[in-house]
Amino acid sequence: MSELRIGIDVGGTNTDAVVVDEAGTILAAEKLPTTAAVFEGIRAALDAVLGQVDPGAVGQVMLGTTHPVNAIIGRTGLGRVGVLRVAAPATTSVPPFAGWPEDLTAQVRGPVAIVRGGHGYDGAPAAALDEDAVRLFAKDCAGTVDAIAVTAMSSPVNDEHERRAAEIVADVLAGTVAVTESREVGGIGLLERENSAILNSALVGIGRTVAEGLITALGERGLSPDLFLTQNDGTLLTVEEALRRPVLTIGSGPTNSMRGAAYLSGLTDAVVMDVGGTSTDVGLLVGGFPRESALAVEIGGVRTNYRMPDLIAVGLGGGTVVDVSGAGAPVIGPRSVAHRLTSEALVFGGTVLTLSDVSTAAGRSAIGDPALARVDPPAVHRVLASVDRQIAALADRIKASRGTQPLIAVGGGAHLVPEHIEGISAVHRHEHGGVANAIGAAIAEASGSVDRTFAYADGGREACLDEARRLAVEQAVRAGADPARVRITMITEVPMSYMPGNSVRVQAKAAGPLLARR
Repeated sequence: MSELRIGIDVGGTNTDAVVVDEAGTILAAEKLPTTAAVFEGIRAALDAVLGQVDPGAVGQVMLGTTHPVNAIIGRTGLGRVGVLRVAAPATTSVPPFAGWPEDLTAQVRGPVAIVRGGHGYDGAPAAALDEDAVRLFAKDCAGTVDAIAVTAMSSPVNDEHERRAAEIVADVLAGTVAVTESREVGGIGLLERENSAILNSALVGIGRTVAEGLITALGERGLSPDLFLTQNDGTLLTVEEALRRPVLTIGSGPTNSMRGAAYLSGLTDAVVMDVGGTSTDVGLLVGGFPRESALAVEIGGVRTNYRMPDLIAVGLGGGTVVDVSGAGAPVIGPRSVAHRLTSEALVFGGTVLTLSDVSTAAGRSAIGDPALARVDPPAVHRVLASVDRQIAALADRIKASRGTQPLIAVGGGAHLVPEHIEGISAVHRHEHGGVANAIGAAIAEASGSVDRTFAYADGGREACLDEARRLAVEQAVRAGADPARVRITMITEVPMSYMPGNSVRVQAKAAGPLLARR
């Protein structure tokens, strides 16, 4: 019997679910409004697709969710975090939480300490680790924090002090709070990596809520599959890893859509435009995966260095509210009816004019009752002309070169994308494009990555690159990838001329299909 996978993606407007078999054939697909109680929407989506297949054949479930990023942006449900930086005396001039929004700092900040220790860029100790100071910090945190973030200077190069400090903290607190080690969630760059570790620690409770909610929803339906959450780079985390590193899932929605777009279209290099009910995300596929941002990423006002897709996001979607009452140009957004589209839009018997109504009046879509899309034709023309200009500008901004490239339009609001766009060779659509995000989750692979500094003078370039590849493959296998099918998907070298020994920053990534459960 073929093992089935369920992919679920929770967006601000819709919750999508699909079922695929081992060959990737789509057996069931449903799009339902996201409910105020998010897991009610997930339960409804599960019931909708499980009614079309044999539930007993479901072996794996993949979830992409907006819970973590919404918690950071909305300042809700975050835990209090103790912050330990192992980097004195070199880094005391810029304390933890520097540059953070005041309201977020007030909610998250617990005891803070900067202690002696850490390593230089060459991996040599900068100072001996002050273990007594680490123990004192841990005692200060007892009973006052929900989690602890430990960041040591240059830990991606040499993790000895970061690991030891985390061990001491866990020992003093008898394992009663979660401890995030910064190198597991961020790359090179002390402050951004520390910020990433703090946010991860603040999200541990949210991650637990998501995991327990999904397990409960599946258990109510008599299912006990292997569970995964999709992460920022379009690959998977086991539910156990997601509990430890929930921050790695905050950009999963757009990446799910991009991976789903690549799968449905068969294209590996293209512009992807994911138009939802509230917003549009535009990204670029390179080799079948989202192009990663080379810049530091700001989440909720905090500068981090997560692996995040290079995206442009705008408030333009099928539920965007339109005002054509004035004599001037139409007012499009930023307000959206979001998940209330099916009750408030004109085509569904509501009273609010949305872009979906305008698109239906123009014949681009046929959602709801087209007879109810009573919009003045000149107004329709003005609104769509404005939308088309915005979409063309977005496609032009994300492109990597001046030449033409194909564009894949996905999402429930993909009908807003015109057929002809300057600089785009062709617009590709698919019958299941509306649930590309859930498809991206369902077909996602396990991955492993390495971001560290190597001294080519010590072992030679090829030996160092082989070591990076080996470490990335090992991580992918630990994440659940089939060892026989893991492949290296990316390796980059960045010379670090200011360091001795011909030092080079090497980033390697491996990915592979999940090992099927038998």
